[in-house]
Amino acid sequence: MPLLAFIAVFFAAPIGTMLWRSVANPLPAALLPRTTAALAEWDPAALPAEGTFAALVEDLKALPERQDAARLGAQLNFDLGGLNSAIRKTAREAQKLQPPYAESLPKLDAAWGRTATWAAIRVGTQALTGKNYLAALDLRTGADLRIVPAPENERIYLMLFARTAWVAGLVTALCLVLGYPLAHVLATASPRVAGVLMILLLLPFWTSLLVRTTAWIVLLQSQGVVNDLLVWLGLIDDTARVQLVYNMTGTLIAMTQILLPFMVLPLYSVMKTIPPTYLRAASSMGARPLQGFRRVYLPMTMPGVAAGGLLVFILAVGYYITPALVGGASGQLISNWIAYHMQQSLNWGLAAALGALLLFAVVLLYLVFNRIAGADRLRFG
Repeated sequence: MPLLAFIAVFFAAPIGTMLWRSVANPLPAALLPRTTAALAEWDPAALPAEGTFAALVEDLKALPERQDAARLGAQLNFDLGGLNSAIRKTAREAQKLQPPYAESLPKLDAAWGRTATWAAIRVGTQALTGKNYLAALDLRTGADLRIVPAPENERIYLMLFARTAWVAGLVTALCLVLGYPLAHVLATASPRVAGVLMILLLLPFWTSLLVRTTAWIVLLQSQGVVNDLLVWLGLIDDTARVQLVYNMTGTLIAMTQILLPFMVLPLYSVMKTIPPTYLRAASSMGARPLQGFRRVYLPMTMPGVAAGGLLVFILAVGYYITPALVGGASGQLISNWIAYHMQQSLNWGLAAALGALLLFAVVLLYLVFNRIAGADRLRFG
């Protein structure tokens, strides 16, 4: 029961809330009930009828609180820029407007004379909506209520998903290249040497992630330790220092160093169980060292390679602090934009949809991995 309660409170509930937030859109429908009903049968080929204009005015007159117009406008502005000002202006002047509203509303604000405005309101007033997932895939609902690609200058999320997958894959490969020989040294060294190396490997876990990331900024900046060393060695000129931070290079370096232990530990746990007599037996049967490694040792370490690769990739996909601090504009990943929509733009629905798509991608990756490698391949030792 304690374990079940822990999973329910700290795992299932947050994920369920995120998935619900990605499709739930209760505020506009609650504040514009007449408009929502009137637009249900609207033909987007022309402007709505007079009754729909009147329904909007009546809804705005009946807003229960003064700040509701601002909340409604901010929510609908995510669907179409400019709706915030149109909603707030119309709400202020609603009591003064006279019928026919199909004429007075466009005079008050030109947005009411465009079908795109009413299409955005129809989409934005759906209590359960898939608009956030469309936006997360660089799609949108056009003025004719058909799904169309977003404007080219607004298509960023598919690029960010691709960049995130590329960075996670590259960091995983770098961790494997660096971690495999280190894990082999740990597994074959004497107990005393292995103990010292293990302490050095685990030492970063005793330091805050924020501190480690900040340390990389100090090391990699233009006037940092790395550039100073390169200048001192004569490899670069003092006027041509290398930009190693606030770009993708800094992101890759910092993430690789931080995630390296997560690759080494699974590899070490598998390598430790491989008897050294296997390679000696291969050598006694005529196998050269490289051939013995390739045909005997490497296949036996594949469970560790698979487990470490999966662990590092999943962690890298969701990394936030490191790209945010050392990545700059070119080193930002999808997690940084999720945080942006949660903390700055306050578009929680889009943030939840981006998070849900990232979750689905990770789950799909695990299912594919489990299908190919088998669940038993994840057992260490």
